[in-house]
Amino acid sequence: MRDAEEFDAFYASSAQRVLGQVYAMLGSRSEAEDAVAEAYARAWGRWSTVRECDSPEAWVRKVAYRVAVSAWRKAVNRVTAHRREATGQQVEPVSVDHVVLVDALRHIPSEQRRAVVLHHLVGLSVAEIAAETRANPNTVKTRLARGRQALARYLSDDGHQTTAGRSHGA
Repeated sequence: MRDAEEFDAFYASSAQRVLGQVYAMLGSRSEAEDAVAEAYARAWGRWSTVRECDSPEAWVRKVAYRVAVSAWRKAVNRVTAHRREATGQQVEPVSVDHVVLVDALRHIPSEQRRAVVLHHLVGLSVAEIAAETRANPNTVKTRLARGRQALARYLSDDGHQTTAGRSHGA
């Protein structure tokens, strides 16, 4: 029973944070919820191994991201149907800043988005991102720089999305 209690405590302390991080990386709350649920189910099935990882939370986040990418590759039609189904569901209210940031993140390439989220929202170092994404640290630095530059085109200084063709002095 100790394993179940330990896993329950891990889940309770990390699930919302991981969901928020994966949502930011994917840009779809419903896809993030599915991927995170699957990742935690897999973590429970391998708990004796996962608990020994340097960061079980990073393990779950990485698995959730891979689950989502795999789903994109295998089931474009399923994703479309799932989005239609999730339309009427109630979700917690979010701030305008959160909505603007998520919208801006949707406009940049996925690898840049992933690096930006892992660095700025999760708080991972370049080396940690490189390990999690299996990328060279210089590649991570490039993705971060390009991701920030791309985000700047969608965000103004006051946090509101810019309109096409409007210069914002960057």
